[in-house]
Amino acid sequence: MADPSALSPESRIRAIEAMAGGPGDRELDVLVVGGGVVGTGVALDAVTRGLSTGLVEQRDLASGTSSRSSKLIHGGLRYLEMLDFGLVKEALQERGLLLTRLAPHLVRPVPFLYPLTHKVWERPYVGAGLALYDAMAMAGKYDMGVPKHRHLTRRSVARIAPDFAPESIAGAIRYYDCQVDDARLVVTIARTAAAHGAHVATRVKVTGFLREGERVVGVRARDLENGTAHGPELEIRAKVVVNAAGVWTDEIQEMVGGRGSLHVQASKGIHLVVPRDRIRSEAGFIVRTETSVLFVIPWGRHWIIGTTDTPWDLDKAHPAASRTDIDYVLDHVNAILREPLDHEDVVGVYAGLRPLLSGESEPTSRISREHTVVTPVPGLVMIAGGKLTTYRVMARDAVDAAGHSLRTTGVTVRESITDRVPLVGADGFEARSNQRVHLARRAGLHVARLDHLLGRYGARVDDLLALVDARPELASPVAGADDHLAAEIVYAVTHEAARHLDDVLTRRTRISIETFDRGVAAATPVARLMGVELGWDESRIDDEVDHYLRRVEAERQSQLALTDQEADEARVKAPEIV
Repeated sequence: MADPSALSPESRIRAIEAMAGGPGDRELDVLVVGGGVVGTGVALDAVTRGLSTGLVEQRDLASGTSSRSSKLIHGGLRYLEMLDFGLVKEALQERGLLLTRLAPHLVRPVPFLYPLTHKVWERPYVGAGLALYDAMAMAGKYDMGVPKHRHLTRRSVARIAPDFAPESIAGAIRYYDCQVDDARLVVTIARTAAAHGAHVATRVKVTGFLREGERVVGVRARDLENGTAHGPELEIRAKVVVNAAGVWTDEIQEMVGGRGSLHVQASKGIHLVVPRDRIRSEAGFIVRTETSVLFVIPWGRHWIIGTTDTPWDLDKAHPAASRTDIDYVLDHVNAILREPLDHEDVVGVYAGLRPLLSGESEPTSRISREHTVVTPVPGLVMIAGGKLTTYRVMARDAVDAAGHSLRTTGVTVRESITDRVPLVGADGFEARSNQRVHLARRAGLHVARLDHLLGRYGARVDDLLALVDARPELASPVAGADDHLAAEIVYAVTHEAARHLDDVLTRRTRISIETFDRGVAAATPVARLMGVELGWDESRIDDEVDHYLRRVEAERQSQLALTDQEADEARVKAPEIV
């Protein structure tokens, strides 16, 4: 029996056929535009309420903001300092829910040190804030899931983080938040929606809206891969269209004549990836800046360091990190390190855009991350703002808004139940974790390899082990990226909607930022594995590899530029592969 959660090449064709069927076919209740964390969350919320649901994404799942975040599931200490108590409380509640119920296989606790640099006033000030942070988490409806904060002396800090410059700190406070591979979270939400009956299709671009009078009744779209019997031009009819396009919200509003009350400002945040052995510390830590904070986050065999917060009005598909951005991050981190980092230590760099709701002319670092839902014309719901941690709340609010329109058409809209719908891989995860030694021995894999698979697929590790059992050659590590098995590349195509080399190297895995050559050595081996599943000939494999190598070179050149304008000009020289 076919896996209903599998986002395979065949399921994509079936989804387009179901959404864009001929005259007389029933229309969808809800069509979601945008395959980021909010869009996939909306699809899951809608379909589990009993609504017929479709989702289209112009590029890949999580190809925008949702794969380029700090990868934290957290309340947001800086929003606490901004007195945004409602947002922090809501986010902490969602953190507990994700960690303990919905995605325990993807979300995991991480200890952080908050270094204290002032001897007198800072400890009581920060300590009070973290006490409130913990109290809000404990007061939520769900388990807190992480230990409470603890004060540390300078001597204790030296044991935990020996690479801190001792003269730069007067002690620290240790507290806990959580982290997640953001792109994997999005793919897993999309698979969960598909498992419940949602139609999900990537590489489908919305080009306009279908109207009946003032009302939006669907979209015109183009299949960018021409993979169905309908041809590239599609019409998808729906009672309500939910736009979850993030930083592209203003462009979608233009398609309905500029009508809408949302204005989204893109704010660029960049992150650096450095080897774990360059900073000796058992915990992540925070570095204060003039306007915000930088996180130094443990990430497997690496650290992720970020982020910046600057306005961006250039290419939205491929925001570029400049040398100025990189220097800014390095300068602030080095302020408390015994041995400073330099550009040679940086393995990977990535830049993303936050969709911030803006009204007045305030700096992006001060704009609220709270979300807003509007209905500019009947049949169209738009949602923007928010943060990764609160995606489920945003999705619920968007479907609630869609429900007002749906009820006028006679559709019953039930309450949201996504707080009780575990994501694919969550059910059975604890049991598989307990069986890890037995599973590893049976599959002929090292236990550490099995742990890696459990942290990426949860209980769906069974799928990978079955694939290895059927095709033993897939138990081999990927050439040029031996943290991953060949089976993971095949699975990304057959179950996780990967259609291009970039999808796998950048989002289904993190090979593009976790290897010093940024995935160059792995490109051809991965493309060949994908090509078997997607029917690529040698010419197509060469094209995919060539595109990826151009992308890597364009990013390297952009990171040498001093200004955003110069960085953008370098980055856009590597176009999309279509």
